[in-house]
Amino acid sequence: MDYVSALLPPAVMAVFFVGVIRVIVKTQGGANKAKEDAAVDAALARVEGARQTTATSAKAEA
Repeated sequence: MDYVSALLPPAVMAVFFVGVIRVIVKTQGGANKAKEDAAVDAALARVEGARQTTATSAKAEA
């Protein structure tokens, strides 16, 4: 019975790991992909806009 108690934790971890991987793969794409892509694009546009604003204000001060 010691071998059962020794193998149980790694087996449980493996099952949970496979479950997590399946959830990750299933949630890639689909209906939410366009919303997620739009959110990332908006965030990148804000950062780029802030960077350009900072660069132009730094040139104006010099």
